[in-house]
Amino acid sequence: MTDRRAAPAGHAGLGLVLVLGGLNLFAPLSVDMYLPALPQLTRDLAAPASAGAMTVAAFYVGMCLGQLVHGPISDRIGRRTPLLAGIALYVAASAGAAAAPSIGLLIVFRFLMAVGGCAGLVVSRAAVRDRFSPQESAHVFSTLLLVMSLGPIVAPMIGSGILLVAGWRAIFWVLAGFGALVGIATFFRLAESRSTEAASHARGETAAQSYLALLREPQVMAYALAGGASHAGLLTYLAVAPDVLIGRGVSPQGFAWVVGVNGIGLITANILNRRLLARHHYDTILRRANLCSLTAAAVLMIDAVTGFGGLAGLLVPLFAIVTAIGFTQPNAFAGALAHDPARSGAASALVGCIQFGIGAIGASLAGLLHDGTARPMAAVILTVYVIAFLSLRMVRPAR
Repeated sequence: MTDRRAAPAGHAGLGLVLVLGGLNLFAPLSVDMYLPALPQLTRDLAAPASAGAMTVAAFYVGMCLGQLVHGPISDRIGRRTPLLAGIALYVAASAGAAAAPSIGLLIVFRFLMAVGGCAGLVVSRAAVRDRFSPQESAHVFSTLLLVMSLGPIVAPMIGSGILLVAGWRAIFWVLAGFGALVGIATFFRLAESRSTEAASHARGETAAQSYLALLREPQVMAYALAGGASHAGLLTYLAVAPDVLIGRGVSPQGFAWVVGVNGIGLITANILNRRLLARHHYDTILRRANLCSLTAAAVLMIDAVTGFGGLAGLLVPLFAIVTAIGFTQPNAFAGALAHDPARSGAASALVGCIQFGIGAIGASLAGLLHDGTARPMAAVILTVYVIAFLSLRMVRPAR
């Protein structure tokens, strides 16, 4: 099939944006919608709280590993078939989770939900790269990140609302229905976009060869690490900040306001990033945003060690760090997928795997080192942004 180029990103059709946005909502909805139900879920299945946490961990493991499978397949046989198969697996696994009689089976179904749902992430990013230039791709990725940013805000409210009228199993039935709707929209609205050149190239090498080739490309890895670091900063904040801030006098309701304000900052940055891309190269925006993130992380570390500024000394740099993700994530994705369009599916998978992998490691490390203060959280966030800064400085700026 010939390579299809759509209109410039600024004029992407609403139907395409809605379908791609739905594909990118599998992860945030699947995690954040059922978090309010975890206590009820573990009680009903006679499981400890640690087992409930494993249902979350299993999903992230599936997201990380599943992408490595979908990427090369989408390069070899096309975007639509693995995407529709992944959505079908997500729907079936969601129904299985809804009917799971034990916590063990629920963990298995959560893993399978992630393996199926992550096809939406991998293929949607590759499809964007198929249709748009790198600069235009950054614009579309910014729009998709804007959609994903809304997920963690509205999903817990939806889940809590469902719990008021039904049990936790109803949440998974709703997720299955959402997956079915996205699958129908994908079938009718998302055409095949893989080029004949990409197909020919994919048939000439194995998945392992594709990933090894990408790992040897400094440009790809620099952008992948930059995107992964920003995601690690976000996950570390989400994993540790509740205990740190609530322990410093912030009420649970007050913390919800903190999350909401930071979410507004992230959304605003997404909107501003789309405007800046009309005048600036995505690489320029990414490097400047990374420098701002690194500066904010250094301030957070100083404040956490010295206690300077008290609560505001933590909240202000955290706001800056979360807000900057609206600039770093979409432009890092655009840069990583721009360098090797013949392997866009594998590149999308590798970037996604690194993103979730670094994020999980950073959040886990901050949790293990947590001592009731903000120092471990600040140290992990500063470390990942130093890695991103050094990665971007090791390669020449994209032109």
